[in-house]
Amino acid sequence: MGLIAREIEAAGIPTVAISLAQELTASVGVPRAVFVKWPLGHPLGEANASAQQYTLIYDALHLLLTATEPGVIAEPGYRWRRQEYTEPEWSKLR
Repeated sequence: MGLIAREIEAAGIPTVAISLAQELTASVGVPRAVFVKWPLGHPLGEANASAQQYTLIYDALHLLLTATEPGVIAEPGYRWRRQEYTEPEWSKLR
């Protein structure tokens, strides 16, 4: 994913990745990423946990808008299955 993100960025389109492997993400030079220490295969969290998923998507989009330098890997520190999430107001606008 990181190599693809770099090519997309080179074409002038900003990208943000969600990473489950911090060292690998850093080694391929992803322009910006959010790292969560969750099980492989669950980059957005648990199935049917919409508040958790919306939270991570919001964090990724926020990083896309606020990262001021390339190579930023944000680590919000969410804990797998030990974190309370609330449904954001904007997610109810469906």
